[in-house]
Amino acid sequence: MNLDLAHWMRPGTLQLAALPPLSVYVHLPWCLKKCPYCDFNSHEWRGEDLEQSESRYLDALVADLDASLPLVWGRSVQSVFIGGGTPSLFSPRGIERLLGDLRARLRWVADAEVTLEANPGTFEKDRFKAFRAAGVNRLSIGVQSFNDRFLHPLGRVHDAAQALTAVEEAARCFDTFNIDLMYALPGQSLADFQADLEQALAFDPPHLSLYHLTIEPNTAFAKFPPAGLPDEDTAFDMLDHMAQRTAQAGLDRYEVSAYARAGHRCTHNLNYWQFGDYLGLGAGAHGKISFAHRVMRTIRWRDPQRYMEGALAGQALAQADEVKRSDLPFEFMLNALRLREGFDLALFTERTGLPISSVRSGLEQAESMHWLVRQGDRIQPSERGFDLLSDLQALFLAD
Repeated sequence: MNLDLAHWMRPGTLQLAALPPLSVYVHLPWCLKKCPYCDFNSHEWRGEDLEQSESRYLDALVADLDASLPLVWGRSVQSVFIGGGTPSLFSPRGIERLLGDLRARLRWVADAEVTLEANPGTFEKDRFKAFRAAGVNRLSIGVQSFNDRFLHPLGRVHDAAQALTAVEEAARCFDTFNIDLMYALPGQSLADFQADLEQALAFDPPHLSLYHLTIEPNTAFAKFPPAGLPDEDTAFDMLDHMAQRTAQAGLDRYEVSAYARAGHRCTHNLNYWQFGDYLGLGAGAHGKISFAHRVMRTIRWRDPQRYMEGALAGQALAQADEVKRSDLPFEFMLNALRLREGFDLALFTERTGLPISSVRSGLEQAESMHWLVRQGDRIQPSERGFDLLSDLQALFLAD
């Protein structure tokens, strides 16, 4: 593992004419309770002094950032995403300190997007307003359902009433906010999901994220699968209804799971999907940084205590690896093909430093299967390709 800038700037086989846009992801790892479906790096709060731990963690984040500055020196930040865990467990004062530390060390574009993930179970009156005053300009609320019958088996710490109150307050405090909903929940019928979606749409949200509940490895649900999961046909019916109803409500499905009104697409996530760069800070955070001749991926230590000890000692990184040339086509397509509108082929070369010939075979195969639509140099998943996205992406795996 080598973070020496000269090492990463040395000549190589890739040729990136320009560096991609840069975002910052900050991971705040604690939750009140670990949800049984969650495979993110989140850790239950176990009674430690929150204020003291928050202060030490913020110290570690600053140390991590200071050590990483040579990798991104002089580049402008277009978005910051504070994820978790449950970032809204941190105090508004702590979030203000974090954003101040980032602004003091990095150059931000004038209209930088700053997103904070929040859960209704951490909601207090005026808390969202205080996050807004701290510098957050976009809130993402992890509702998952507005029905107590589904919230309980999901292990959520909030109830439906808290979810309604939290979204109402978010709508008052933020011009742009996102509601996270899940579907195909244990015991959920099509009518149940329709009711959940109608409740979300009643708030006239600028952005919706709609996720199919999946059973991920190394989760409680993987060990003890929940009963009553809807069958595949019912889940597809939910997806069809979702597409129709969101379109009627003026929300554009611009990515597999993301729906937005004009002017409210998530800048940060678009940067991921367009294979942009992101500096990942915090316990377990992943990052991607490009150089003229190579692309680096980084991973921080997962355990919060191990991360804080390492970061404060100048050793926050658990891994820093160069992405293999042969893996870049798949990594690019894994992200870019999630976009409903697709991408220009020139973006592939711009973001990977590889010639179009690197993906020609996969493109031709996908076109022959009618999974892609090509208009000039514009590549777009077809309706069928969007439905079979994993299979489409797999065409670009290295041999």
